[in-house]
Amino acid sequence: MNILITGGSGFLGQSLSRRLKNLSDNHPNSATRITWLTRDSGQFHPDYIDLMTYEDFQTTEETFDVIINLAGAGIADKRWSAARKKALLDSRIRPTQAVLAFIARTQTPPKLFVSGSAIGWYGVQGEKALDENSGFVGDFAHDLCEAWEKEAELATASGVEVVILRTGVVIHPKGGMLARLLTPFKLGLGGKLGDGKQIMSWISREDWVNAAGFIIEQHLAKQIQQAQNKSEAKSMVSLYNLTAPNPLNNQEFTKTLGSYLHRPTLMGVPAFILKLILGEMSTLLLDGQKVIPKNLLEQGFKFRHSYLKQALEEQE
Repeated sequence: MNILITGGSGFLGQSLSRRLKNLSDNHPNSATRITWLTRDSGQFHPDYIDLMTYEDFQTTEETFDVIINLAGAGIADKRWSAARKKALLDSRIRPTQAVLAFIARTQTPPKLFVSGSAIGWYGVQGEKALDENSGFVGDFAHDLCEAWEKEAELATASGVEVVILRTGVVIHPKGGMLARLLTPFKLGLGGKLGDGKQIMSWISREDWVNAAGFIIEQHLAKQIQQAQNKSEAKSMVSLYNLTAPNPLNNQEFTKTLGSYLHRPTLMGVPAFILKLILGEMSTLLLDGQKVIPKNLLEQGFKFRHSYLKQALEEQE
């Protein structure tokens, strides 16, 4: 099986690549080849990864069974100026358009196109439980996710099944939000943000990787069944919330992390200070969504880390 990944060298892409490589270990008669789409042909990569530049991608005659699109600048890396908002959008849309162009011209399109998104699609909805059937409240994060999802869904025009992964806050000590928080918390400078009531829908990196692999395997297996039963209707777009089944509020998160590190958590940050420093981007810290992984649970995925304490203790 040939798999192409955009954003393969990132925090999630590297771990997912290792997970997918193991598919061939579990199925000795079906080797898995993984290619990262990159702008730098000299990029460091594991020896089991092939590289393909965007330039070569425009003319390649290779075929891929699955394309996974994770490319995108970090939404919380810089303050949201007008230029930054454009960069966030372009960094997601342009790789997606490159994939769409490939799909449109190849004689053998992929069986599955898996594209990233985020739970920011739902907007700020307080403590209301949200699943894949829920609506949204508009804001910049929603608009960004919506544009990315709609672009990816254009692949269905070529008969390609599309899977959208709406990802929550990914927890792992070596990357993402948690890596940024460890130092101040270890110094005893941790504390709740604002009133601490905002809901945080999170997922451990291990569960994210396993869930993404589970989804890919489930959809490929279902396609085989559908090919054998031609009367069965094929769903062209599927949505998945990649979050743990037990979201918690910021105050609970702060208390759990402080307890894990054996440090006090008394140094809260008032909302007005975050708004002053971060501007519109402060909504990522002061607002949240209570997102439930309904589709994953209904399809039988088993979370290893259903609670934050487990994720902190078992991912060291």
